[in-house]
Amino acid sequence: MMPLTLPADYPRIRVVDTFEALLATPFADGINALCWPRELPGNFAEVIALLPAADGILPLDEATLESLPVSPAGRIAIDFMLADLRRLRDHDRDPVLNRIDGYPRDEDPGPVATDVMSFHADSAPVEADTWLCTYHGACSEGLRNDEALKKVDIPELRAALLAEFGGDDDADFAEYLSELHYDLHYAAAPGAKPFPFGIGHLWRIAVDWPGSPVPPCVHRAPDTRPGDPPRLLLIS
Repeated sequence: MMPLTLPADYPRIRVVDTFEALLATPFADGINALCWPRELPGNFAEVIALLPAADGILPLDEATLESLPVSPAGRIAIDFMLADLRRLRDHDRDPVLNRIDGYPRDEDPGPVATDVMSFHADSAPVEADTWLCTYHGACSEGLRNDEALKKVDIPELRAALLAEFGGDDDADFAEYLSELHYDLHYAAAPGAKPFPFGIGHLWRIAVDWPGSPVPPCVHRAPDTRPGDPPRLLLIS
């Protein structure tokens, strides 16, 4: 079990002790990440072992999980995940549970990679948030906003993107960066220390939407490769 380890003296994260507090606490006063720390019960490794290997990402539904011939410890693990799905659906979220053996990569990343293994902010056209929990495998990582550099603002990357765009550094270029999501990706500043989201902890993080009172939470998925332990991930 990976304990919750948060960056010291970082005011943007608030730890809560119930799901209700996780749901009701607003993103305000600079806080852009909320976490409900939990100890996982049951045997999640058993659940993974009984699922078919995925060539990438395998969505899991309740029927698939309920049909697995698990031990009592495996049943406890399944019930824990299903309870999380129900909690979020009961509050009009749309959670998905995935077995992840690897992520799709940019076929031609160019100057700035835009896959989920790159530090990035989620975005939405209206008020929204992202929910995450890793039950098995490598966990997601966060990056302090004050240690995150927008890749489009790094001179050499901006110059390369401008050459790719083939125009002037103007409003059309800004629109181009936005359309291809280049402006949502970040590099870690020298000396930065990314922090793990941990295993079993349920996170609610801020996204980039018009009018958001706080900056988005910068994060990334682990660089899962063939042979690594598969992930069990809840995301909404």
